[in-house]
Amino acid sequence: MTPVLEISGILKNFQSLRPLRLQALSIAPGERVAISGLDAPAAEVLVNLVTGASLPDQGEVRVLGRATSEIVNGDEWLASLDRFGIVSPRGVLLESATIAQNMAMPFTLEIDPVPPDVAARVAALAVECGIPDVAGMTGAAPPEIRVRVHLARAVALQPALLILEHPTAAVPEHAREALARDFVTVTAVRRLAALVITQDEAFAKAAADRALTLEGATGAVKPAKRGWFPSRR
Repeated sequence: MTPVLEISGILKNFQSLRPLRLQALSIAPGERVAISGLDAPAAEVLVNLVTGASLPDQGEVRVLGRATSEIVNGDEWLASLDRFGIVSPRGVLLESATIAQNMAMPFTLEIDPVPPDVAARVAALAVECGIPDVAGMTGAAPPEIRVRVHLARAVALQPALLILEHPTAAVPEHAREALARDFVTVTAVRRLAALVITQDEAFAKAAADRALTLEGATGAVKPAKRGWFPSRR
């Protein structure tokens, strides 16, 4: 079976003391893999490499069997982004719009008002992702709600790979267990593969089939041990 994501021998220089190195990583269809050892800048670099927004200086990234280096132009790259759903602290919600309007955006730009057929899809997504009161709250909702909205938008168009970039960075600790549980349910029902980049040991172990640690100096990826994660984000 072709892996959804396959990384081999990558090295990427960026504005850091050392480049991002990752010797090997493979994610099978429907598998959830968490990886620690990347701070916020390194996580952004990895997300860009996986999505083809940038290319490694060495090595190869393959998505659904095809190398990102084989994408020939901007139009093809934009079309390739449909394969990914991304939950990131860098994601933006319209604070003046309702949660329902924010969640409607993957389906339509006509959000004032949200068309009835889209509203029905939004309501179903809200239930699936554990989001209450989509009509009454705005994009300025608490962090534990906003991350769920990002999750809903990320899975709305059924991507091949869901990428979570430090998903609990702003989420209160008391809300993280429920978030991990709902993330597992959403990905399992949809049979989505997922890459979770996190320093949150508890979330990683609850949310992933495999929890791994990246050794920055060598690029080796090893199974995470209890207490191995440097710090919680």
